[in-house]
Amino acid sequence: MVHLLGKLPSEECQKLLHWVVDGVCGREPPRMADYGNTWTLVEWMELLDSLSSLFRLAVGKKTPDEEVLASLADVGSGYGEAVLTVLRARREEIRQALVERTNNVSSSTLQDFDWQIKLALSSDKISFLHTPLLNLRLDVKENGALKPLSVEMNREELQTLISSLEAANKVVLQLK
Repeated sequence: MVHLLGKLPSEECQKLLHWVVDGVCGREPPRMADYGNTWTLVEWMELLDSLSSLFRLAVGKKTPDEEVLASLADVGSGYGEAVLTVLRARREEIRQALVERTNNVSSSTLQDFDWQIKLALSSDKISFLHTPLLNLRLDVKENGALKPLSVEMNREELQTLISSLEAANKVVLQLK
């Protein structure tokens, strides 16, 4: 829906784009009242959403300028260049806002951990078990208080945890 940007006079385009970036960064977003004679409410919401997504994805995925321009081909070169100019000027600010948003997902932080491997030889229901178990103790700081958590996992559960942590690490490395 970025093609709706073509309805705006080119001299006002950068002002709107900077205002959209302000909204992405947690400040005051552009108001419909200022552009009510240019777009309908539905068009305005679609334009705002598509521009915000464009800025977030371009920075989050480190999209090259050529790909950004290619995604803006139906708008016109003047508008595409305006988007690129704003993107280049405020890329670091958008990246910081994305990192901050990710950090605010949870108020808990991992402070320390300890682990132990045990081999369960039998149980009250099964006489021959031979199952390795991992005892994982996590010290989590939540709202200033340290809270210990203990988890016991079998091999499959541990593999799932490791895969999830590796995926999270890849996302963090991509954001850097």
